[in-house]
Amino acid sequence: MKIAGRKEEIALLQSLLQKDQSEFVAVYGRRRIGKTFLVREVYRKQLVFECGGLHERAFRQQLENFWLTLADVWPDARREQPPGSWLQAFTLLKTYLNSLPANDKKVVFLDEISWFETPRSGFLAALDNFWNQYCTKRSDIILVICGSAASWIIQKVINDRGGLHNRITRHIRLMPFTLQETSDFLEMNGIHWTKLDVARMYMCVGGVPFYLTGIVPGYSVPRALDELFFLPQARLKNEFENLYAALFKNSNQHEKVVRTLALKNKGLSRSEIIEETGLSSGGGLTTVLEELIACGFIRQIYPVNKSREDALFRLIDEFSLFYYKFMHQLRGNHSWMQTTGTPGYHTWSGYAFENLCLKHTSQIKEALGIRGIITSEYSWQWRGNRENPGAQIDMIIDRSDNCINVLEIKFHDSRFEMTKVYAARLLDKVRIFKAQTRTTKNIFVTLLTASGASANEHYLSVITNELKLEDLF
Repeated sequence: MKIAGRKEEIALLQSLLQKDQSEFVAVYGRRRIGKTFLVREVYRKQLVFECGGLHERAFRQQLENFWLTLADVWPDARREQPPGSWLQAFTLLKTYLNSLPANDKKVVFLDEISWFETPRSGFLAALDNFWNQYCTKRSDIILVICGSAASWIIQKVINDRGGLHNRITRHIRLMPFTLQETSDFLEMNGIHWTKLDVARMYMCVGGVPFYLTGIVPGYSVPRALDELFFLPQARLKNEFENLYAALFKNSNQHEKVVRTLALKNKGLSRSEIIEETGLSSGGGLTTVLEELIACGFIRQIYPVNKSREDALFRLIDEFSLFYYKFMHQLRGNHSWMQTTGTPGYHTWSGYAFENLCLKHTSQIKEALGIRGIITSEYSWQWRGNRENPGAQIDMIIDRSDNCINVLEIKFHDSRFEMTKVYAARLLDKVRIFKAQTRTTKNIFVTLLTASGASANEHYLSVITNELKLEDLF
């Protein structure tokens, strides 16, 4: 199999082939993340039926698509009357499965599952009946459902309190690649970049395989970004317009929240989101936020010693941030090289690198030698008052062993030089943090840089630990 990463997911899916029972598997994750590719690659030899839902198509079209797809692998289906309901469609599927060798594992793969469920279609009830009355009585069926609408699968299938309650036997949330997996994927496709360049690309598109497949071997990062986004015939020029619409109903509300968060580097509280977007407070906004979290676009961060109402919602999806910072306002021909070096680029790169670090906390903990210690990670800021200036800390690792790592995160192309003024500012941050949080834990100031730092006298007077970009791989 030509798959980068996904070792745990591959091992889980392969293990089901050895089980002496049928399995019902849900694979979900954001659009373009590689769900379909993973299932097809792992179950290439066992896949006996695959059908994908049609986006925004009516009940009759979904049913006809299912029947015609079944007829492609089982011509006898054409001798039958086209099904008039989902119960009839699954009955045809049962007949086909009964015609196959009894001892072989058979994978039935239903992709983009949420698109099948049109109003009053009865699809989920028929799916439940197919699983409960047919598959569970056999030991040779692996039923895989898949979809980009992660929140829909969680609500309607995994956490359903109706017919599908507790039916799922395994579920896999497919996440974006890590930095190391991204590097492995690029190497697999003949792209040999330095770790710094891999990080630069990751900060723009994240670890989304589909976005990375458009990179041509021999291209630099700026040229690759031009080819993907900025040239007139760029492959992903219109990707953002389709991204949220394919995932969510009433996606304009999701886009409004994401657009607002893209303009606020440190995140917003729920009340601030309401104020900035004009959306009403209630179940609708709660659903929007939950769906964005479930699909990995935003993260809810609970500040230290604050109530739940003070939690911040932070945009962590690299592509959405990149789009609103650069692509949204640019029209016509443009080159990424024209953007680098501008103040807006430096502001964005600092925030994007912080997000990258937040997504690689397990690697950071490994590098610090605290992998087995329970921790909470968050950013922190205090607005200040008349007597004291405000303070902001990029990332905090609050540890259960009575210690706190205060991370100062710097993204520079060259080595970072600590000045006397900067060192004093860092010490002030720590002082204010201790005073405002009233923590009695040991504080370790940790510097995390993209290109290393010079260990001058000012550095040595403040920094306890230093991590480098390589530690995130």
